[in-house]
Amino acid sequence: MLIDGHGRKVTYLRISVTERCNFRCQYCMPEKPFSWVPKENLLSFEELFLFVKTAIDEGINKIRITGGEPTLREDLDKFIKMISDYKSDIDLAMTTNGYLLKESAKKLKEAGLKRINISLDSLRKETAFKIAQKDVLDRVLEGIEEALNVGLKIKINMVPLKGINDDEILDILEFGKKRGITVRYIEYMENVFAHGNLKGLNGKEILNHIKKRYEIKKIGRDGASPSFNYELKDGYRFGIIDPHKHDFCEDCNRIRLTAEGYLIPCLYFDEAMSIKDAVKRGDIKEATEILKTVLQNKPEKNRWGDENNEVSNRAFYETGG
Repeated sequence: MLIDGHGRKVTYLRISVTERCNFRCQYCMPEKPFSWVPKENLLSFEELFLFVKTAIDEGINKIRITGGEPTLREDLDKFIKMISDYKSDIDLAMTTNGYLLKESAKKLKEAGLKRINISLDSLRKETAFKIAQKDVLDRVLEGIEEALNVGLKIKINMVPLKGINDDEILDILEFGKKRGITVRYIEYMENVFAHGNLKGLNGKEILNHIKKRYEIKKIGRDGASPSFNYELKDGYRFGIIDPHKHDFCEDCNRIRLTAEGYLIPCLYFDEAMSIKDAVKRGDIKEATEILKTVLQNKPEKNRWGDENNEVSNRAFYETGG
């Protein structure tokens, strides 16, 4: 069992398999040049799996594959199959921009992927282009339909931005509602890598948009999930993720591993320890000790909302959200 320094049970591992992305979203990495991280800088899937096996044995029961854009990592389905074959009942999920899903959804599902979160910030081609700085909408929509066709459970993530896509909050809700897909609105997370002029909507502002058409009932959080859930009269549920609050920190059950081997105790902290050398030597005992040290140093709450820490230095494309 993995317990952090505040007595919280850690059961959820998020693995970023690459920092590369084929989008340049305004709220994430708009100015970052397209680059290729040398393969020798990354842990191989075999090396990652050595650590994953130990993490599962220590009590991890949920794994999410993230990026960057994870579908850019060659042979991702083989890595997913390694995990699924080792523990078939593990909650194995992925977060993606959906651009390559039309080609990859079937083999990812067959490899053992159970759930998928897909970013969809707009249903207008010109707005989607403005946010991603690339013509992406048609392929993302095709990817969503293919993921549905192969039987993956889907959630849609939207980041509402003032003056850009905030007038589509209801449109995205209707899109998900029609297809039986849960929509989660994520408050824009201020960070030094994003476009400086962006302004996001807070949870109350998002709800006010939805209340123009629907009556809403509060449901609350599902376990340690950061999403606060709401229900419409017909039973459809959606969620809002508000990273500026600390209320979900008290139940935080997650830790993050980057493609280069850094274990990160909290998304909003820059501190990390590397298991890269230990894993490359095959010293899983040392890697496990590093994991336990990181957990002991895991902060009680995130720094957002602190008076002098309103903007994160975290490169979200290295860790996933």
